[in-house]
Amino acid sequence: MTLALAKSPLPHLARAIVRRTRGRTHGPITRLMSPSDFGEILKPFVFLDLFDHEGPPFNGPLHPHSGIATLTYVAEGSVSYIDPDNVRGTLPAGGVEWMQAGRGMWHGGGLDKAGRTRGFQLWIALPPELELGPTISIYQVPEEVPQNGPARVLLGSYGSVSNAIAPPSPISYLAVRLKAGERWHYKPPAGHTVLWVAIASGVVSAPDELRHGDLAAFEPSSAAVEFEALTDTEFVLGSAAPHTHDLVLGYYSVHTSRQALRDGEAHIASIRKGTP
Repeated sequence: MTLALAKSPLPHLARAIVRRTRGRTHGPITRLMSPSDFGEILKPFVFLDLFDHEGPPFNGPLHPHSGIATLTYVAEGSVSYIDPDNVRGTLPAGGVEWMQAGRGMWHGGGLDKAGRTRGFQLWIALPPELELGPTISIYQVPEEVPQNGPARVLLGSYGSVSNAIAPPSPISYLAVRLKAGERWHYKPPAGHTVLWVAIASGVVSAPDELRHGDLAAFEPSSAAVEFEALTDTEFVLGSAAPHTHDLVLGYYSVHTSRQALRDGEAHIASIRKGTP
């Protein structure tokens, strides 16, 4: 008599975390990603700052950018801003500031109320066709940021939901909140082989345990990741098609070539001097 052996299902292979960090903290800001480390393997994502300030209000200085876009997301509290046209306003918790610097602009901000303010500022490298293009400023109040389940879509799309801000390249950037014990499955869009997550609060399994203040980069792949909240947790997640260009750095700028950087910095200087 011949015995047929039952075949066991193949084990589920989780998408591996290949690198993780808690960044470098200076005052209320922790730099989790920069071009010299994670930014090189996660580009077009090149800088990520986690800010957590509790104290009196303050005004930040005006400063320039070129060649990049920044997205500021406020998780708690509120931030003030001064846009390139010298328009002032306040961004409340849940709101988004999108600043596509193009060939160069100046802006500023700070905190106009005492108390605790938390959130993230992300820098995104622009492709050559946009890095010397026009400046775009967009501010979204919480009600204008679309949501799909536990995920708020800060940029790009998730499922059938898209943010009205046009991403400069194939990018999705989400803010996710889960209650303890909840699971959430993220399947990146086609071509999004870059994937990372940064934890704003709590503890989550992905399947490695990640805690408040951790940033983790996943292996290049199109595979999905399942998150399980071990406590109430909130985190941001970015996925994208790879940015295939060099990162050429200035003090406040990121470009794809030295000539583009020179052009951007020259335009920044001309704005400061008040020339056309």
